Amino acid sequence: MASKADELSDETAVALLARGDHESMVLLLVRHAPRVFSLATAALGRAAAEEIVQDVFVAVWRGADGFDPSRGAFRNWLLTITHNRIANELRRRGRRPDTRESLDTANNLDPADAGPGPDDNVWRDFRRETLREAVDSLPLKQRQALSLAFFDELTHEQVAAALEVPLGTAKTRIRSGIGALRQRLTPLRASLLIAVLLLCGLVWRGQQRVAQLDQDRRALWLVTTSDVVPVRLEPLPGVNPKTHGTYRGRPGEPLAVMTFSNFPPATAGSAYRAWARHGDRWTSLGNVELDAAGNGRLVVESPVLAGTPEGLQVDLESTGRQLPLTPTGKSIIAWPVKP
Repeated sequence: MASKADELSDETAVALLARGDHESMVLLLVRHAPRVFSLATAALGRAAAEEIVQDVFVAVWRGADGFDPSRGAFRNWLLTITHNRIANELRRRGRRPDTRESLDTANNLDPADAGPGPDDNVWRDFRRETLREAVDSLPLKQRQALSLAFFDELTHEQVAAALEVPLGTAKTRIRSGIGALRQRLTPLRASLLIAVLLLCGLVWRGQQRVAQLDQDRRALWLVTTSDVVPVRLEPLPGVNPKTHGTYRGRPGEPLAVMTFSNFPPATAGSAYRAWARHGDRWTSLGNVELDAAGNGRLVVESPVLAGTPEGLQVDLESTGRQLPLTPTGKSIIAWPVKP
């Protein structure tokens, strides 16, 4: 029986991603990473293809709010991004990109076909068969936990309940099982299953690129890691009840991702600014950039974020003065909200 995620169209998944639902990124990776990997491998070889896959899906993640389904299907948009990344790499190598085959492929795609094609079905069957074989070779406790998590699609909490063990024990068995799987899978299968392994945390390979790309990768890992619990910032009195935000951080990790939903446009001369409090000290996390629908994303890196904040808030503040050391504007959303 298909899960609810499998029933979502690509276009719906991208729309959800643009609104901050990062679970939909995993869905898109599972559906389309093999196709991107195949195209890149044919043009550039396996090692470079893995980096192309990373670059393409980071671009999807960052540009989801710019995708317009009225201009074509997600597959065509993804193929265009893939073609551009491949062409850039060929130019970097001093080779003239042969675009004819890629363009023919793009033109032959049916924009109305947003559902899985035969290659998607083959990939899904191969993925599950490969995982099943590898999982069956694990020790009993790891096999039970991973079978429930992958094949029965249970959450960590549900796995713990089914096995009648503490939540921490269930998570440990899943993590150790993932580690054992990486050793058991062949290099070919490991490459093809990179999207599936994202369900328990992103596994990026290859050399580090520019700092911004590296930050995007770590941020994407952070928001899809199952043991990171989002903190919800609630609206203050007088603010639209639908206005809210989420904060994702991890102890010891100097990186945080905040998402924002249903914000009204900032008034002239003002901007939304996010703040984090540790004890009596406030740290500005930067200004919040919003799209036309009032949604946005903010990735912040600072040593102070390695410690869990004791307070978070977003204020509407004047932009015509020096950055204050503490919040001074009108609070829009906060955590915790004082009664």
